[in-house]
Amino acid sequence: MKMVFRMLPAASLLLVLALMGLPAGAQQPTAPKPATPGAIAAAKEILALKHASAMYANAVPNIVQRTKDTLLQTNLNYQKDLDEVAVIVAKKLAGRENEIGDGMAQIYAAEFTEQELKDLVTFYKSPLGQKLLTNEPRAIQLSMNYMNQWAQHFAGIVNGEFRAEMRKRGKQI
Repeated sequence: MKMVFRMLPAASLLLVLALMGLPAGAQQPTAPKPATPGAIAAAKEILALKHASAMYANAVPNIVQRTKDTLLQTNLNYQKDLDEVAVIVAKKLAGRENEIGDGMAQIYAAEFTEQELKDLVTFYKSPLGQKLLTNEPRAIQLSMNYMNQWAQHFAGIVNGEFRAEMRKRGKQI
């Protein structure tokens, strides 16, 4: 989960760059099309092959902890109670993170046909698909690192251009 949060700034930059090329109408979400049970099953299998649940496995305890910490900031006298209540709430809501997986499966099933999803399952089970599943996280991490380095370097160039243009106007910044 920590790796996901470390990648968020770079992922956000990538998303912004990707959206800049889309027409305004393409950015509006549309209602998902109804999915067949077979499409949902194939989508869940793809997510299982990709170990997607690792991304949200600790969602419930993490949100319970963050909520407790937030409440504690303005209710310091209730620390003992909030600690005890956090355990109760976490137990009561345990398993709700599975809703994320179900939602992700719905999204996949809305974006791909049932046959496409079945073809993807076949691909991910193939030697090349297995290699992709094994090597893709590293490739993504290296790509994110490269993108962050590029963005830092490019920000320096942009800063230099701003300064040069401001000097032309007789202003030092």
